[in-house]
Amino acid sequence: MGLLSIIKKQKIKDKEIRILMLGLDNSGKTTITKKLLNQDISTISPTLGFQINTINYNDFNLNVWDIGGQTSLRTFWGNYFDQTDIVIWVIDCLSLERLNESYQELREKVILQDRLIGIYLVILINKIDLLDPELHEDICEQVANTLDLPSQIPQKDKWTIQMVSGKSGEGLPNILDWIVTREY
Repeated sequence: MGLLSIIKKQKIKDKEIRILMLGLDNSGKTTITKKLLNQDISTISPTLGFQINTINYNDFNLNVWDIGGQTSLRTFWGNYFDQTDIVIWVIDCLSLERLNESYQELREKVILQDRLIGIYLVILINKIDLLDPELHEDICEQVANTLDLPSQIPQKDKWTIQMVSGKSGEGLPNILDWIVTREY
């Protein structure tokens, strides 16, 4: 039994899940993380580097690594892949003009990385509180079609797309439930 197998078994025993929160700059990664921690979200600054937070949820310790999304930081994302169980990819629904850029970064820097084969992927379409509710379904469909996850990750149980609001918290409990019910 290798060292990585031992570490993984210990993580399962400890009910510890390591999550990378990634996405383009200004997509709302830090706001979502702070909302999950019940912290003040009135003043959020761009993440320069990374922040590590632990969320206790249903007897699980979710270690969330919030990594900055600026272009200059994206080349360093790979440094955080080891021992990752889930990648949460955040998309700003108000910046759909950046959807192709988001798709390219997700595909090249996450999906195609050998060290992330077999991990779970959560796509969060954020800032829905600022969007007309009648547009929610259309936006979700547009994102789903652009990302084309069924062809990228054929195992449907390995990914999900959810609409959320980091500001109001809408949709966030559903994501936590999805995360803790995966088989690690």
